[in-house]
Formats: sequence, C-alpha cells, structure tokens
Amino acid sequence: MLKLVSDVIGNFLVSLIKVYQKTLSPDHGLFKYKHPYGFCRFHPTCSNYSIQAIEKYGPIKGSLKAAWRVLRCNPFNKGGEDPLK
Repeated sequence: MLKLVSDVIGNFLVSLIKVYQKTLSPDHGLFKYKHPYGFCRFHPTCSNYSIQAIEKYGPIKGSLKAAWRVLRCNPFNKGGEDPLK
C-alpha cells in the first residue's frame, strides 16, 4: 500500500515537471528558440535531473536531491556535467 502511494505521488511530481518543461522551461518549452544553445548551466538540465531522481529514489529523497540541484544553479557555480549518482 505504501509503495502504491509513493508511486502515485512520484508519478504526479514527474507529470508536473513535464508540464513545466513543455510550457515554461527556457530549455524545453515555448521559449527555447530564444536560447538556441541552451539555458541551463548543468547537463542534464535541472528538470531532467529531477525526473531521474524521483524515478530512482522516490518522491521524498528524489525531491530533496532535485531541490539541492536547483539551489546550486546560480551564478557562483560553473555548472557542467552533473549526472545523478
């Protein structure tokens, strides 16, 4: 039962991220033409990283890893390759 609830919440979060990617994301959404070389300083993008983290670790730990990644996305971090571990 707990696994089912976790899966439902995880799928809901992934769906929200995918809606964000299709609409508001500067790398994936309607405005991607304004940034032909990409906008995100990390690879994979923060939203793709978040989806991978939630699918691998579940909604709680995956969301925490995603939040930490988004917090690191700032002008003081050079970015680069940062795959999910």
